[in-house]
Amino acid sequence: MRPFPDDLVQAQQEWSTTYRRLAEQPGRTELRRRLYRLSTAVLFHPYWQERGRTPAAWWELRSLGRRGSGRG
Repeated sequence: MRPFPDDLVQAQQEWSTTYRRLAEQPGRTELRRRLYRLSTAVLFHPYWQERGRTPAAWWELRSLGRRGSGRG
């Protein structure tokens, strides 16, 4: 398992929760905006500059995000 920074894992968990809520309540502008901000935070996190983006790392981070958001 890769050691992801806590703030990156937190952002991914919040992304998963927000995505699920948006799927349940489509058209909610505040949820779409939050999802956009969280996507940017995850995608451009400094961790990726240090370690590089690999499919395996993305999959692992998404798994952590789902697990932490009550889904997994």
